[in-house]
Amino acid sequence: MDRRLNLKEAAGRTEPWDVVVIGGGATGAGCALDAASRGFSVLLLEQQDFGKGTSSRSTKLIHGGVRYLRQGNISLVRESLRERGLLLKNAPHVVHKGAFVIPCYSIWEKSFYVFGMKLYDLLAGKHSIGSSRALGRAEVVEKLPNIHYDNLKGGVIYFDAQFDDARLLIDILRTAETHGGVLLNYCRVTSLMKNRNGMIDGVEFEDLEADEKFTVRAKTVINATGIFSPSVQEMSDPGSSPRITFSQGVHLVLDRRFLLGDSAIMIPKTSDGRVLFCIPWKGRVLIGTTDTPVGLPTLEPQALESEIDFILDNAVKYLSIKPTRGDIKSVFAGIRPLIMKGPAAKTSSLSRGHELLVDASGLVTITGGKWTTYRKMAEDAVDKAAAVAGLDRRNSVTASLPIEQPANSEDDTALDSNFAITRGEIVRAIRDEMARTVEDVLARRTRILFLDADAAIRLAPRVAEIMAKELGRGDVWIKAQVAEFEVVAAGYAPGFYSKGNH
Repeated sequence: MDRRLNLKEAAGRTEPWDVVVIGGGATGAGCALDAASRGFSVLLLEQQDFGKGTSSRSTKLIHGGVRYLRQGNISLVRESLRERGLLLKNAPHVVHKGAFVIPCYSIWEKSFYVFGMKLYDLLAGKHSIGSSRALGRAEVVEKLPNIHYDNLKGGVIYFDAQFDDARLLIDILRTAETHGGVLLNYCRVTSLMKNRNGMIDGVEFEDLEADEKFTVRAKTVINATGIFSPSVQEMSDPGSSPRITFSQGVHLVLDRRFLLGDSAIMIPKTSDGRVLFCIPWKGRVLIGTTDTPVGLPTLEPQALESEIDFILDNAVKYLSIKPTRGDIKSVFAGIRPLIMKGPAAKTSSLSRGHELLVDASGLVTITGGKWTTYRKMAEDAVDKAAAVAGLDRRNSVTASLPIEQPANSEDDTALDSNFAITRGEIVRAIRDEMARTVEDVLARRTRILFLDADAAIRLAPRVAEIMAKELGRGDVWIKAQVAEFEVVAAGYAPGFYSKGNH
């Protein structure tokens, strides 16, 4: 993916694009891939970096949703389990099967979860990736050597999938480009154009790097901006009433010693009724998540002190090695867009299903949903957009379309003894994956900021120097990039919270 060439193609095109997608998160990337692989001309515009928002801040699970099963949302669980199976088939380089253990401290609890997970297996049907079963006390301790074992009666093991969200996103975008899609980050849509009949027929956008504005024509526009979808809807219809609300999910990252063995822990019920996961991820342990109502969305949400306390308080009940704030390597938060269909007591009770809306000007908005169902969301959105625009009827092919793997970077010396980040990997991120800032590299092309915030801050100057040479930048750019990254990274660093800054 070459940003310079893509911008030139977008700016120079005189014919209308079949589809313009606004938003470069999971759903927008999925829409671009779906439309491009059907043979439609596609332009995707993202105001920041790809996956800057919610799509890089998930619990790293591709799953049916055990909690949704408990809520009785059978259709969402069935759809999610089907999509899980397709992702395991189409992106095996980044999505893989994982074992999850539910520790049980009463015989009744064990029987209850055995029944529930057997139903989960049944709903997966031909997309099953392994049968759940009851575990004896000794088996649980074997799989989870540092589980809290006082009064432990056994447990249940089941199987779901894990992934690297930001990596999958970039690979989806690269696959979309292979099929003819044109993709741009740091290009903010500033207005929607309409014809004399009041129907949307193009967009105006600003290249934030060069501070230049461009106009492109479009037969149809898909709003896939997630938590920011109301602002795009407002461009189309100033009187629109958003049908989404927002909740924040927080995750803590700890050293691997807190979760020995290869299995994850699913804590079935926390103090607020949610489930909590402790997951081995990239040599660390990921614990989350929360479900806290928030007001206006932001690009850099920060964890509340109460959310950190909640996660630690619930995790320590299940771990023999008790994590404290001083053990946290990184803290990250993401904001979910949730569909409102009437009053709800808690955001945790709102559906994680998705919704399609078409306004009077023809803007197609896809919102809600979750990473696991991104492909189905995109298929539905492109079906609707094609119908709105009167495009040729072409069926989606993404259910059987492999996602491209990244090329290996050149072999060279690692920049850090604890992380395998190399100069070649940084250069590849710039040349092939449109990384433009130090944050792009350390947060999303590699995941170092999410794994160890202090290490990412330490690496920032070296990464900036390598990027400057590749991008033709000077010392002023390097200093500015390091300073900007340190501001962002401070919100991930455990010291930020232990000092009471938030």
